[in-house]
Amino acid sequence: MGAMTVIRPREREAILQSLRAGVVPRVGLRHIQVGRRDEVAAVLADLERMEQGAAAVRFFVGRFGSGKSFFLNLARMVALDRRFVVLQADVTTDRRLHGSSGVARTLYAELMRNMATRARPDGGALPNVVERWVSALDHDVRAAGGGDGEVAQRIHELLKPLQEYVSGYDFAAVLQRYVEGFQKQDDALTGAALRWLRAEYSTRTEARQDLGVRSIIDDADIYDYLKLFAAFVRMAGYAGLVVQMDELGVLSHRLNHSQARNANYEMILRILNDCLQGSVEGIGFHFAGTDAFLDDRRRGLSSYEALATRLADNPFSVQGRQDFSGPVIRLNNLSPEDLYVLLHNVRTVFAMGQPDRFLLDDDGIRAFLTHCARTLGADYFRTPRDAVKGFVGFLSVLEQNPGTDWRTLLPEVALTATPDLETPAFAAPAAPPAPVEAPLDSTNPTPASCLAVEDAPAGDVDDLKTFRL
Repeated sequence: MGAMTVIRPREREAILQSLRAGVVPRVGLRHIQVGRRDEVAAVLADLERMEQGAAAVRFFVGRFGSGKSFFLNLARMVALDRRFVVLQADVTTDRRLHGSSGVARTLYAELMRNMATRARPDGGALPNVVERWVSALDHDVRAAGGGDGEVAQRIHELLKPLQEYVSGYDFAAVLQRYVEGFQKQDDALTGAALRWLRAEYSTRTEARQDLGVRSIIDDADIYDYLKLFAAFVRMAGYAGLVVQMDELGVLSHRLNHSQARNANYEMILRILNDCLQGSVEGIGFHFAGTDAFLDDRRRGLSSYEALATRLADNPFSVQGRQDFSGPVIRLNNLSPEDLYVLLHNVRTVFAMGQPDRFLLDDDGIRAFLTHCARTLGADYFRTPRDAVKGFVGFLSVLEQNPGTDWRTLLPEVALTATPDLETPAFAAPAAPPAPVEAPLDSTNPTPASCLAVEDAPAGDVDDLKTFRL
């Protein structure tokens, strides 16, 4: 594990509350990371290409509870560290890539509300991004002896290239209205401009009254405006734009109308083609969904022939060989060693990085893993989320009931697996993994055989795994 790091109370509570609920922590991921080096290296390579003006698209695929959302947040953290602007949203039946009655516009609005930068990692960064750009330009022009007229002229010159994009004229006009409000200290005008950029206007009449523009961001325009915003953030000094969408299994298994599914798949195909063919610059898309969302030939992406051919696995990446050059990253399962180290890290978070405050010794962790193998069976590896949730609850009881013997408490509770609500019943079962023979890290020399779970079959993927570069 290396040298212990003191964990702040705020990070501790955020991590534990998230893990207790079975969701991904938004802060402190570095305290529980255990792996994913190759996958993160692939994402880093994408970001480096985007910094040079290229585009990228990735599909993070795994079964329910496999760690897709966790890895998505890891990619988000890496992108923020490299000065990218990150947009993030979950897809729902009322918030998706294509649709009428405002469902696509609602997805765009959610992405904009969750905009994050390194300075504002928790979201809500849109006002900061725009104001930072405007105030920097205003300062530079005035430092050179210019006034309001020169500032407006400089803004106009910089925004002129955006007018070449689809819908770029109104986008540039709204930004100029923001500059006007900034100079006049007119909060109503700057607020209206931000409201337009967040796609919160539902009628053109209202937008024309407030801003003098004749269009709004509507269902049919969200991809065009994402490309526009990618160009703008690069102009504002950021490395590029990363757009992350989670829970795409909603499109395949909760949209019952085939035409609605195919319309969303056509939008994904458009994005995929543009990124792979180099038609867009400085933008990357991260889609996360279950393996059924990708592989289901009746309802998933594979049911759309154009996507099936573009997202097909490399036929040579077999028998453990991996190929990250394609757009699909399939998240592999946890090994017994990985899960042991993960629980070790969770124990360290509970103790705020202080070994003398550990609630459980290493023998207790091994006993807990044995208990998981007995009560969860195959789901012990297929959904490590359940093991982690159970472990957090186990430590919480020990913490709040001093004097309780974990040897007495552990056999009293049978863990239950979270049902997979998205994988269809006819999906092919996963093949059992090859035996793990590699030893643990030298700082945690616990072989797999000590975990008493070598006979428990592993499933598809992991839950709470991250990277260690």
